[in-house]
Amino acid sequence: MESAIKRVGVIGVGHLGQHHARVYTELLDARLVGVADRDEERAHLIGENLGVPAYSTMEELIGRQAPDAVSIVVPTSLHFDVARTAMEAGIHVLVEKPVTTRPDEAEELLKLAAKKDLVLQVGHIERFNSAVRYISQTVHSPIYLESKRIGPFSPRINDVGVVLDLMIHDIDIVLSLVSSPIARIAATGRCVHTDHEDIADAQITFENGVMAHILVSRVSEKKQRQLDIMEPQRHITVNYETQTVQINRCVRDSNGQTEILETPIFPKSEPLKLELAHFIGCVRERRQPLVGIRDGKRALEVAIEVLRQIHERPVVQGDIARLGAVS
Repeated sequence: MESAIKRVGVIGVGHLGQHHARVYTELLDARLVGVADRDEERAHLIGENLGVPAYSTMEELIGRQAPDAVSIVVPTSLHFDVARTAMEAGIHVLVEKPVTTRPDEAEELLKLAAKKDLVLQVGHIERFNSAVRYISQTVHSPIYLESKRIGPFSPRINDVGVVLDLMIHDIDIVLSLVSSPIARIAATGRCVHTDHEDIADAQITFENGVMAHILVSRVSEKKQRQLDIMEPQRHITVNYETQTVQINRCVRDSNGQTEILETPIFPKSEPLKLELAHFIGCVRERRQPLVGIRDGKRALEVAIEVLRQIHERPVVQGDIARLGAVS
């Protein structure tokens, strides 16, 4: 009988990858068997802290430890090659977002996963935010969605713009809540501190009439991570940071109308732990993950269109003024 405890490895143990490695040591049905990073000193530091072998290449990790599954937390440009190599070796994969740099690469990974009968999960961690998990079960008829993910500049992230770093989270959530093809995308943005877009604003119109507005910025002195959803009878506000949900309703009677505020109570947990536990559960039970390669590919396609409009089309001065107002 196949062991219920899965041998896992982490490829790339930088700022985020180190937390993947840590969480695996905390899961009862997973055993971290090694980490790999091209920065050998970094790999050994994390390996020593967690008491597991460390390697400078993924080939060494796979060859010596034979993991059942791996988290891939390397730069986006390497996602495709690293994921393909791992899957060709028969290893289940969780690859961080964005899944690849091109949709055709994501499609190739999808076919490889099907051919090899492997679990391939995309690391859209916000789907495992307790508040997002709650609304995914309760939101049924959205009319308009407004997402705002803004905060101060961090020099730690300067090799990619806010669309692939931040907005792709919100794109994925919006797509998961609206069951309709996209009719139109309109986007603007601006480079401020880096050569990539530091502010981006996208409006998505779906064929069923639902509208979504997504604003992301890393040049704002105010930090905010919030999603507002308007339904026919409710206004729902999600705070990503506090993992809370607030629901506003109006009850109308002969005396006028009364506003009712509801604050649902639900279990909360570390999103990354929920995400990795879900991944290991999918590997153990050979079931499809909550966020699969098709979800990752669709979010990437939208993000690429947003980037195309930002960088290939002149930005209207009025839009820049509006975007800059959040700073």
